[in-house]
Amino acid sequence: MTTFPYIATAKALRELCERLQDSPRMALDTEFVGEDSFVPKLELIQVATDDMAAVIDFPAVQHGHALDLFWEILCNPAIQKVVHAGRQDLDLFAIHAGRIPKPFFDTQIAAAMVGYGAQVAYASLVQRVHGAKLEKAHTFTNWSARPLSQEQLAYALDDVTYLLAIYDHLYARLSQAGRLEWAVEEFSRLEAVVGEMRRHSQDRYQRVKGWDTLKPKSAAVLRALTAWREDEAKRRNSPRGRVIRDEVLLQLARHPPRTLQALRTIRGLHESEITRSGEALLNVISAALALPPSEWPQVPRERKPEPESAGLVELLQAVLKARAAQQDIAPALLGTTADLQALAAAKAKCAAGHCLSIDLPLLKGWRKEMVGDLLLDVLDGRLAVRVDPLTGVVSWTSVAGERNN
Repeated sequence: MTTFPYIATAKALRELCERLQDSPRMALDTEFVGEDSFVPKLELIQVATDDMAAVIDFPAVQHGHALDLFWEILCNPAIQKVVHAGRQDLDLFAIHAGRIPKPFFDTQIAAAMVGYGAQVAYASLVQRVHGAKLEKAHTFTNWSARPLSQEQLAYALDDVTYLLAIYDHLYARLSQAGRLEWAVEEFSRLEAVVGEMRRHSQDRYQRVKGWDTLKPKSAAVLRALTAWREDEAKRRNSPRGRVIRDEVLLQLARHPPRTLQALRTIRGLHESEITRSGEALLNVISAALALPPSEWPQVPRERKPEPESAGLVELLQAVLKARAAQQDIAPALLGTTADLQALAAAKAKCAAGHCLSIDLPLLKGWRKEMVGDLLLDVLDGRLAVRVDPLTGVVSWTSVAGERNN
């Protein structure tokens, strides 16, 4: 494989693009610094094809037509893009290129579908597939510092050097298992998540830990404050927590102040921020408190499960894990404990005569085929679950006595 010199000029980037534009596929990775800005600062873009690899110094080439040409190549639908755990990479590409590079293949997702476990690290995958051990000396490198050493550049290149070979390995495994369509479905879900992260600041409040403990009126205040912080952090290009931390937003929502003096009693709200934004915060709070109940957020009220219900979720979890083991797939990819709790709760409501459509990933697409219908059969009493006393293996049998696994 040819390694291009460090790409730090428009001329070098144009020459690289000439090599990239005819490639049917490319491996991609990024290095960025996110501690001091709202949008993580993109520092390096690593790219590899079947016969070459390069490191692009983004700050050095970010202005000019050469980068526009690179973005066009990156977003060319005829070129397959390969990433590993690519959510942040795709989000950065979407911000700078104006769109998500498609089609893409995420090797971490694909690996979970063929028995490598959920969220397997790239270095672990390289070692298990190729037997190569990657260096970890620069895991915490400050990628914004210049000049970069040859060791740092070699470390960055390692992140794409093996990626296309891993893609070939996983693609073959997925094809053999008949799961390529499943992977495509998961990549579409990832694409939707990347898009949603950038579009809906009004829903950001649901990512504040403890929001679901608020009363609906207080949740309306939190929603408004979180949206204000999102816009303010973006305007300042500052991390959200540097404007106001999550726990402070929660406190403001739970005990909304009406005056600047009351704002000053809020622990964790700095005087400099009150001076800068106090009036704006009070206006946001006042407007949220004035909303009619019909415009308050719906706050999920999870009742403490009855012992029988808790046991049911554990039973479903045992079946899900057994099914995952049978199919050599990561259990976490099939469903979470929260998914199983929601499924059990929905079925309980249905049994009580309050049936609603159950909108869960477990009951959609390939998950429904693999495990969703099975769990419904367990809940409906069509299957009996048993544990082998010698092996501890979980199995299930139809009520008519026919084995279903």
